[in-house]
Amino acid sequence: MAWWELLLVVVAALLLLVLAYGIGIAVRRRLLARNGGVFELSHRVRDTSPGRGWVIGIGRYSGDAQLEWFRIFSLSPKPKRVWRRTEMSYISSRSPEGIEELVLYPENLIVTCEANGQHIDLAMDQQTLIGFQAWLESRPMRSTWTVF
Repeated sequence: MAWWELLLVVVAALLLLVLAYGIGIAVRRRLLARNGGVFELSHRVRDTSPGRGWVIGIGRYSGDAQLEWFRIFSLSPKPKRVWRRTEMSYISSRSPEGIEELVLYPENLIVTCEANGQHIDLAMDQQTLIGFQAWLESRPMRSTWTVF
């Protein structure tokens, strides 16, 4: 086999792998969406540098109890992060600044929440934020009553 034939086989194999990966991403997104709508949701995984550490992804409400976050370019069917609604609270929202405008989806707002004493930065559009706030506010109230 000549060197150019070997090179052609390698290039064809790489193209097939890229195509298979793209199809896998599309199928995964379709499977995630079948149990309820998914929406664009970015998460700041590292906050050591201002404006950096953002990973784009998709979010999904799982039942009434939790918000699941999936990396957009992963093939894993399991969420990378899960936040329980009863442990989350909304703090504030703001517009992206500096490099955040380039990294995040257009028209996204940065939402700061707290869960289990830790700050969480999420990025979503205005309509998703309204739904997110409604989802958080409609959680069951914690009762301080004791049962005798």
